[in-house]
Amino acid sequence: MKILISACLLGVACRYDGKSKQAAGIRELAERHQLIPFCPECYGGLPTPRPASERQGERVVNCLGEEVTQQYHRGAQEALRLARFFDCRYALLKERSPACGSGQIYDGSFTGTLIPGDGVAAQLLREHGITVLGESQLHLLPEE
Repeated sequence: MKILISACLLGVACRYDGKSKQAAGIRELAERHQLIPFCPECYGGLPTPRPASERQGERVVNCLGEEVTQQYHRGAQEALRLARFFDCRYALLKERSPACGSGQIYDGSFTGTLIPGDGVAAQLLREHGITVLGESQLHLLPEE
């Protein structure tokens, strides 16, 4: 099975802080499935490192007050393009991210407060029928 995956979960240093967040169990997952890495923030044209960003409703704003919504939407479109090209039915994404968060994201106040919601890419993938899971839900992926 082909799975779209946040590149930072594979150990790629593409997060806003220039680091990665390699997730436990990914090596075993790669032995059973074909993983398609991507970072919607990088694909949207944002540099690494970059100022932290959070969703504020439909907008995405960084901690400097600059709107980066367009870059997040561009990156989400590229994620969808990859998922369709590789026929991915599942996406395993970085939790709480303004791009990849699934079910819970930061509230846009830059205070560490979490609210129900999805990142821009996670929302678009889900709207197009792709099952989106966070890294803590790795166990929910089918064995196929």
